[in-house]
Amino acid sequence: MTMASMFCNYLQLSVLLIILANLLFCCYGTSDHSKGHPICGPYHPSHAIPIYSEDVDLMQFPLNIEFLEAESFLWGAMGYGLDKIAPELALGGPSPIGARKANLDNLTRAIITEFAFQEVGHLRAIESTVGGIPRPLLDLSAHNFAKLFDEAFGYRLIPPFDPYSNSLNFMLAAYVYPYVGLTGYVGTNPFIKGYKTKALLVGLLGVESGQDAVIRTYLYERAKEVVEPYKVTVEEFTDKISKLRNRLGMCGIKDEGVIVPPELGAENRTCSNVLSANYDSLSYARTPNEILRIVYGTGNEHIPGGFYPKGGNGKIARELLEHHS
Repeated sequence: MTMASMFCNYLQLSVLLIILANLLFCCYGTSDHSKGHPICGPYHPSHAIPIYSEDVDLMQFPLNIEFLEAESFLWGAMGYGLDKIAPELALGGPSPIGARKANLDNLTRAIITEFAFQEVGHLRAIESTVGGIPRPLLDLSAHNFAKLFDEAFGYRLIPPFDPYSNSLNFMLAAYVYPYVGLTGYVGTNPFIKGYKTKALLVGLLGVESGQDAVIRTYLYERAKEVVEPYKVTVEEFTDKISKLRNRLGMCGIKDEGVIVPPELGAENRTCSNVLSANYDSLSYARTPNEILRIVYGTGNEHIPGGFYPKGGNGKIARELLEHHS
């Protein structure tokens, strides 16, 4: 073989090696590509700001709902709450009123237990990202739930509705609040600027949406079942609660039961409503003011009550309370 042919072969091999190196770079990147580790990120632009100062209050406000969900699910499934599971997350806030263990079957207990620990994670994620607020005083008593369901029906249920008496009742009670948090995250999203707070919000929204879908599916499967001893179906219960939230929110239809007329169904073609959404099947959005009107049960973001006898915590909720006083 001549020197020229050897040089030609060497040149061809070099070109092949360069092509192979470029392919490896495209597939695996510069980080540990020699070990075969694929690229995993980045998940935000290199110039982006993690957290804007105006993001903080907006992302602390949902802690009010996350505390409600965490305590309700923990107590319902296990008979104890944050004070035993993760007391540091309460930041000195008072223990809830009237919470107790529910009489749940194995399936429902497994679902609610998972939800409970998810909510603990949500509290930790928010607090570690934007800082926390003290747990507000929560009224999780059967009496408080009974008042809410009486208001939804427009008359007193006899005997009073007890969310802790059985699995179906507990899931009907659980229907009340995860969806409110979901719509809150959708409403907050356009106002968030930092990449880290955006990632936090969408991560929370994904799981809250999943929880609501599980609860709604559970109830949809039992839509025609009669809730004893009231002789009222599950479908009617969800419809009454959704209409109550719309009345309290005061901003139109943003809530629907598990069965709807076709004009409210997906593409106006379904009566099933496993997921509550608008005409284009996009989630509804609510503002903090709307949410407080609902969870206070007063229809007024300045007047506490319902699940929050002394109101919510954090700058947004406290300023609204001070405005009334």
